[in-house]
Amino acid sequence: MANFDFKSFDNFFSAVLKLKDIEECRNFFEDVCTIKELQDMSQRLEVAKLLNKGCNYQDISKITGASTATISRVNKCLNYGGGGYKEILSKITDGENDDN
Repeated sequence: MANFDFKSFDNFFSAVLKLKDIEECRNFFEDVCTIKELQDMSQRLEVAKLLNKGCNYQDISKITGASTATISRVNKCLNYGGGGYKEILSKITDGENDDN
């Protein structure tokens, strides 16, 4: 990621951290992202949850509609990435209702 402007990233992340609730997040991300981008990000998080629970690729694909390439990419991030998925999964799985 050497060619990226980390200051711009940090400005964006700081803005996200200022959002106070789901409604503000929804409004902001609906303006910033396309519906497809939001669907893709949501799908990746669902894939990460299922991988973290030990589900296999075929079941994850059936449940989420994700391709095996997407599942593989998320799995690679879970195992070798910066720890972002693991960090958020540890925060959202405690007391979260998976039906929401």
